[in-house]
Amino acid sequence: MRDKTFVLKGDLCYSKDPRTLETVENGYLVVLEGRSAGVFRDLPEEYRALPLEDWTGRLVIPGLTDLHVHAPQYAFRGLGMDLELLDWLEARVFPEEAKYRDLDYARKAYGIFAGDLKRGATTRACVFATAHTGATELLMDLLEDTGLVTMVGRVNMDRNCPDTIREPSAKASAEETVRWLEDTAGKYRRTKPILTPRFIPSCSDELMERLADIQRRYGLPLQSHLSENEGERAWVQELCPASRFYGDAYASFGLFGGDVRTIMAHCVLSSDEEISLIRDRGVYIAHCPQSNANLASGVAPVRRYLDADLNLGLGSDVAGGSSLSILRAMADAVQCSKLHWRLSDQSLAPLTVPEAFWLATAGGGSFFGPVGSFAPGYEVDAVVLDDSRLKTPLELTIQERLERGVYLLEDRDVIKKYGSGTALW
Repeated sequence: MRDKTFVLKGDLCYSKDPRTLETVENGYLVVLEGRSAGVFRDLPEEYRALPLEDWTGRLVIPGLTDLHVHAPQYAFRGLGMDLELLDWLEARVFPEEAKYRDLDYARKAYGIFAGDLKRGATTRACVFATAHTGATELLMDLLEDTGLVTMVGRVNMDRNCPDTIREPSAKASAEETVRWLEDTAGKYRRTKPILTPRFIPSCSDELMERLADIQRRYGLPLQSHLSENEGERAWVQELCPASRFYGDAYASFGLFGGDVRTIMAHCVLSSDEEISLIRDRGVYIAHCPQSNANLASGVAPVRRYLDADLNLGLGSDVAGGSSLSILRAMADAVQCSKLHWRLSDQSLAPLTVPEAFWLATAGGGSFFGPVGSFAPGYEVDAVVLDDSRLKTPLELTIQERLERGVYLLEDRDVIKKYGSGTALW
């Protein structure tokens, strides 16, 4: 464990809670066997013999978590942004995802995605693949090689999509999912499977029942979409008339929190009843502000979710979102919350940067366990940011440098990256 035991020195910044940043100038983060032993202004004598990695003058923050991203859509990010969700799926998403039956294409496309994800500030991610088992396993291979910790889902969909992407039947979809799980069992250290019904409109009742059986058999977490768009929500009500609301459709199959660790992306239009169920079942919300703006879905009331202490993090939602950067997602979350406050509900104050930072680190990271903070006992994911190119005559605090960095820093400004206490590059 020698390579996981060391000291990081730099301008340390991490969340104590959703509203409070802890900053230590020229501080020391002690890493013992991959976990934080604490942050210190002066290095205690007992740790002075440990290897020291000196990033004096650079920002050192926890690695960022992307709770919702579609790897096969990375190829066409920035395209089709004049469309709303359901039309965009038909025009852009489904034709692109059909290409992943070709492993040569999948290798090229996923290689670009994995390489770019590795270079940025993200250290953990929950990733949608496609319905193609071979391509999904290839994506898992590539992500394992990055050193990042990820959960990857083979997508299930047996209705309401083109023949080129639709699985033959609920039985075939479930059987292929089991084959994928058996193929990858024990193969990876950092890359794990996550059950991934695309969303209720693309999954028949029979398929959802079969996926619930698979979930119980393998104890898998689950990711999907919830209340993103008005047309989608109305469609779910037509398809599942016995359900009280969208989330209740998942819950009717036993696939909505509780014993099933669950991420639901978006929740732009969640009703009071749905929000209560999300809270009661401990479901995680992946807030994807850029995607919600690009696809004209609306603005999720993230202040309401944060103040209600719901489980909450950020997602890039590429390619609804055009950028993998969770730094960018923080800025978008703040900006969109301002629009929601100004235009929709002035009782819901805009997010602050410290709150958005918490969502990007400890909030989303907690889906993976004690991740996203430098507090004692947390796994140490960390990135070193060089903000020296952002010239200014001002004498800035660490918090002010972080705030400016959320808006101005890019992947090229990440100069070192650690995952689970190990240097990734």
